[in-house]
Amino acid sequence: MKVAIVCDWLIGGGSERVVLELHRMYPDAPIYASYATKRWRSELDNKVITGFLQYWPFSKLRKFIPFLRILWFANLNLSKYDVIISASGAEAKGVKTRENQTHIAYMYAPTHYYWSRYDAYLKKPGFGRFDPLARFGLKHLVGPLRRWDLKAAQRPDHIISISTHIQSEIKKYYGRDSDIIHPPVDTDRFATPTEKHGLANVRRGYVITGRQTPYKRIDLAVAACTQLNVPLIVIGNGPDHKKLTKMAGKTITFLRNVTDTELPHYLQSSDAFLFPSLEDFGIAPVEAMAAGTPVIAYKAGGALDYVIESKTGQFFTQQTPEALAQAIQSFNADKYSAEKIKEHAKQFALSAFHKNLRSELDKALS
Repeated sequence: MKVAIVCDWLIGGGSERVVLELHRMYPDAPIYASYATKRWRSELDNKVITGFLQYWPFSKLRKFIPFLRILWFANLNLSKYDVIISASGAEAKGVKTRENQTHIAYMYAPTHYYWSRYDAYLKKPGFGRFDPLARFGLKHLVGPLRRWDLKAAQRPDHIISISTHIQSEIKKYYGRDSDIIHPPVDTDRFATPTEKHGLANVRRGYVITGRQTPYKRIDLAVAACTQLNVPLIVIGNGPDHKKLTKMAGKTITFLRNVTDTELPHYLQSSDAFLFPSLEDFGIAPVEAMAAGTPVIAYKAGGALDYVIESKTGQFFTQQTPEALAQAIQSFNADKYSAEKIKEHAKQFALSAFHKNLRSELDKALS
């Protein structure tokens, strides 16, 4: 059985981790992407095949031109493969296959900038000085792009969604049913106890991680913890960093360059992980749970699949500093069992992803 893997791009993030696990499952399969960094070519054992956008002279503009990605993916010749697995939240799902082939789409979400987050992208495209260009293009091309995206979503033979939230979004925007397989999380890495200076971790305060962009709502965590005068460690960087540091009080600590080796220590040393954004799934809070740390989450999106009230965390229902502050005040770390939270997180482990996807593939081929 010849397998090909297709993804939108390979530049860094949660979606690339999915492709990495697909590669580990099918190490001989080529990986088609519109463009890829040197790092990800190396991570994927140089199995990556890229298109003309890899050599585009204005690399920062590649995200502005979805119609060129559409052109490349729609004209890929994948006829020599029996199974095509697309891992996509954009154009890669639009590859064309024949009747004797099986196309399984692992779908992160209906394309955000056409559907659920269109208004947010129109308001803040996130391209800095290129924002006016992005806003102009999106506003004037969204009609034909939506029509293509809807048509492309009908091409896969089977669709897998990453959460119950995305399952409902796929039904809403594409009119298609899907099965759920949660994204792979390296739970073992975060469950292994870490020590600093020979001493076991002592839990104190709160932590939040992630790219500092508007939709992550890290501002809510900074504002709430500043208001309550409680410790918060903010790990990561991004375009909102200066804004966040200006609004932060004395109890907020920013760490911009935490390594993969150091990250488990900070998660294992916190009373709770704050998760104020609406995410399609959310790998970071599951990593925190793998470290035995409960999650205080906004009650929406992917968090509904893994936060269990009073067992693995608690919810707040409005995206405001006041609502999050109230949740933090009512939070009692002593009532949570780190071992039980770790056990709950195992269902999202790498091995579980492999097992569930192979089962899905067997079902599709039968």
